[in-house]
Amino acid sequence: MKLGIVGKGGVGKTTVAALVARGFEAAGQRVIAVDTDSNPNLGISLGLSLAETEAIPVIPRNLAVGSGTLGADALLREYGRVTPAGPRLLSAMRVDQAGAGCTCGHHAAVRSLLGMAIEDHADVAIVDMEAGLEHLSRSGGTLAHADILVVVMEPSRKSVVTAARTQALADELGIPRTYGLGNKARLPDDVAFFADTCAEYGVELCGVIPYEPAVADADRAGAAVGTLAGPVREAVDALIEFLDTTTPAIPT
Repeated sequence: MKLGIVGKGGVGKTTVAALVARGFEAAGQRVIAVDTDSNPNLGISLGLSLAETEAIPVIPRNLAVGSGTLGADALLREYGRVTPAGPRLLSAMRVDQAGAGCTCGHHAAVRSLLGMAIEDHADVAIVDMEAGLEHLSRSGGTLAHADILVVVMEPSRKSVVTAARTQALADELGIPRTYGLGNKARLPDDVAFFADTCAEYGVELCGVIPYEPAVADADRAGAAVGTLAGPVREAVDALIEFLDTTTPAIPT
């Protein structure tokens, strides 16, 4: 399964990506997590320190053009880092110099990575994307090889509208499945909001993750999300079961 986590800024994509990666790992799946944010933080949510996260080497741009292209074995060995949470983490880009130019080559490298035969090394590849829609507008689409997109939404109409726009672009790219995922939900009112508003805009809802103060506490502390119990754990487990049963068959 090649799973893209997308959505507008501030909705909790990285936290959701970490929770889902942990959930699949706990279910016995081999997980690769790819951080495609130019300001990468997924490593922190998976238990690495800030220094360890920043030390992860960025996968090479020439992965996209074939010059010196690495195979999956070498790529994961040289650029992947096993996190305390279990998933192996790859860093796709990092902006650490002003005026250095666009990140087009890095986006193309992510597309090439998802097109590689990585099934021998992982059961699930989770891609934590940058905020917004721009990555879907690029030539070829950064996530063109994804099986499923999950659009994370907070309880706001703007988030649901973004999910609807994302779904339309994903359909144009030929991505087989796109779902909206509610996040930071205050129960039960926000559950009803997501159900009603997603139905209004034609967004298929795959689950709702409730608001959890421990997540906010971890973010303030710059710490890993951890393995949460209670309603959040139940929601993540239900999401993973849903994704497992709706993954489209790989064409032969």
